[in-house]
Amino acid sequence: MPQGDKSAYTDKQKRKAEHIEEGYEKRGVSHKEAEKRAWATVNKQDGGGKKSGSGRKSHSD
Repeated sequence: MPQGDKSAYTDKQKRKAEHIEEGYEKRGVSHKEAEKRAWATVNKQDGGGKKSGSGRKSHSD
C-alpha cells in the first residue's frame, strides 16, 4: 500500500478524519496540515486502518 493510500480505512474512520479536518480548517490551519493532523488523530484513536477480527485480542499482563 503506497503512502497516503486511505483504502485500508473504514467509512467511519474516513468520516471522522474529514470532520476533524474541517475543525482544524475553521481554526485557520492550512488544508494540507489539517489533513495530516486529522489522519494522525484517527490513527492514534483507532490504531490505524481496518483490522481483521481474528487474533486482534489485546494482551494484558
